[in-house]
Amino acid sequence: MFHHITVLKAEAVDGLHIDPHGIYVDCTLGGAGHSELIVSKLQPPGRLIAFDQDDAALSNAEQIFAEQMDRVTLVRSNFRYLKDKLLELDIPKLNGQPQVNGILFDLGVSSPQLDDAERGFSYNHDAALDMRMDQEGGLTAHEVVNEWTEAELTQILFEYGEEKFARRIASNLIKAREQAPIMTTFQLAEIIKNAIPAATRRTGPHPAKRSFQAIRIAVNDELGAMKEALEQAVHCLAPGGRIAVITFHSLEDRICKHLFAKFIEQCTCPSDFPMCVCQRKSILKLVNRKPIAPSEEELELNNRSRSAKLRVAEKI
Repeated sequence: MFHHITVLKAEAVDGLHIDPHGIYVDCTLGGAGHSELIVSKLQPPGRLIAFDQDDAALSNAEQIFAEQMDRVTLVRSNFRYLKDKLLELDIPKLNGQPQVNGILFDLGVSSPQLDDAERGFSYNHDAALDMRMDQEGGLTAHEVVNEWTEAELTQILFEYGEEKFARRIASNLIKAREQAPIMTTFQLAEIIKNAIPAATRRTGPHPAKRSFQAIRIAVNDELGAMKEALEQAVHCLAPGGRIAVITFHSLEDRICKHLFAKFIEQCTCPSDFPMCVCQRKSILKLVNRKPIAPSEEELELNNRSRSAKLRVAEKI
């Protein structure tokens, strides 16, 4: 059973300002929480197009939408191919760009992936090192941990995990794998834990949390895919269409914030110019100036929502 507690469900869907006859894209289908709420607001010819690269998520959605498939199109793909996949579908186009009324991103890893021991995402379950969101994909956590150089490991731990003990952890990984390959999540978690000073281990989250996050991001090229997809999404929106993005850590939120800012360029002409000559025109406008956070009630129901932030922008 693909059970997932959807974060900021009502807030994200409200942010899209659903037109019952519009076309909407959920780039991160997951447990279909957001998708189900979107579909409930649609009327013919309204349509939802939902992306996921996880077969379990797609199978779950087929059951949920069994009686609504006239309004739902499921796409098995990484959302980095958003534009190309939309171009394959029968939807309006403008200047060669597909045009939809709203696009939603709920980033990060879903609860079922974390909780499925065999997927190798979690330090709480012992499993073979995998961490692939697309189980038909190539790179695995095993390859990253056992084959990448010390410099490469240090870089991803520092950049993707914001881990201040990145060098020590990378060094310990190299030493450990020289003795024997690192095969399981528990082995990996123990090596990471032993690289972190005892005083630090006694406070804060699990000592392996940041490192597991970093390795997962590297395996799935999550930030690269996010940058590509958000850029495409802006161009795929029809005028008046909205994009809603839920992030779960500072790296994702920073990328989203900067990308939105890129499309909200202001005129740079000197104030005494009689007219604009810089040709800078905004493509987006912010719906909420500050990101929306989960309510106290949601935090009590779902601890995993504590780091979530929602940003919404509208196409001009």
